[in-house]
Amino acid sequence: MQTRVPAACLGRWDAYGSETAVSDKSQKPQDPATDVHEDPDEPAFDWMKPKASGGSSAAPSGPVPVQPESRADRKAAEAADVEPEPPLFAETVADAPASRQPAHYSEPLPTSALQVRPPEDEVARRNAEREQAAKVKPIGPRIFQVLLAVFFPVILLVLAVRAVTSPLFLWVEYNRPGFPGDGYGFSTDDRMTYGSYAVDYLSNWSGPRYLGGLVNQDGAKLFKDSEVAHMADVKMVILTSFSAGLLLILLSIIAIAYLRKRSAGGVRRGLFAGSIVTLVIIIGLAVLAALSWQQFFTEFHRIFFANGTWTFSLDDTLIRLFPGQFWVDAGIVIGALVFLAATVTFILTWPTRRRRGLDSKSAAEEEASSTEIDDESDTSGVRKDTVA
Repeated sequence: MQTRVPAACLGRWDAYGSETAVSDKSQKPQDPATDVHEDPDEPAFDWMKPKASGGSSAAPSGPVPVQPESRADRKAAEAADVEPEPPLFAETVADAPASRQPAHYSEPLPTSALQVRPPEDEVARRNAEREQAAKVKPIGPRIFQVLLAVFFPVILLVLAVRAVTSPLFLWVEYNRPGFPGDGYGFSTDDRMTYGSYAVDYLSNWSGPRYLGGLVNQDGAKLFKDSEVAHMADVKMVILTSFSAGLLLILLSIIAIAYLRKRSAGGVRRGLFAGSIVTLVIIIGLAVLAALSWQQFFTEFHRIFFANGTWTFSLDDTLIRLFPGQFWVDAGIVIGALVFLAATVTFILTWPTRRRRGLDSKSAAEEEASSTEIDDESDTSGVRKDTVA
């Protein structure tokens, strides 16, 4: 039979195997009070708690503030300590209610890029550069205007020479009153026939035989070999001039088409400059020819022909068909045609206000100013009514 020992007399064994006495008066271990329902957001460790606003781990020098008991209390305390961020613009502060405007606000933040304005000197420099860039015109239209001005007098001269080297001019010249007759037997009909051969040879593609094979009524050769050789030289100069004139006309058409698309008024300015250049050249040549025609005629032939190849006797066919008066009249007609064309072009391209487009701009400015005046009058009337 076993004997029961009271629980009060039961002992506890320590780590060395000895029994320790346990009494009813011994303090029972108690579990820590952990109420999970009171603050579920409370961190379990101190390192999980938020650091101070300065981010420094050093201990504060002043008194340590009392830590709120719960996270909600800490959030309320932090919200109370945070100051409202001032707005970036003064208009926002002005529009906000007086109760929400920060008392310490004085001016916009200097870090705002929209509020930073460069110095006045920098602003003036940028405006000057912007205006200068707006005034600078593209180089292409300027080049085509210069080319058009340079081509214009050459084209007029070539066209005038082409008008003189025609059977129509021969007929007018031979039949006009006062034109000297031939003292060696050529009638007006003979001159017109033989002269037409010479003029046609200058503009066709025939060889020297075109003139070298001609004979007069008695069967003798009409032109000497020296005369045929000189006419061949003249033909080379004339054809080269006509070819250059045709090329310049094509280039001028291209320049005009380009300027019409890329530069308003560019064609007018180019032709106006070309007409001025043409008038200056033709007036200068006319003065030189009037002072000494013989010297002018001689120097002109020396430019294009070798010495000794363009002088003939009075009984040669070229001199009988084209005497000195013929070349004087031809020079007058060429100069008159060029002068007339240049003058008409000068008048038609004169830069008036309407051609420069200033009338439309002035009308638009006047209309804008009148509109502003009307708006001001309407505004003043409204103000008067309001004051009344």
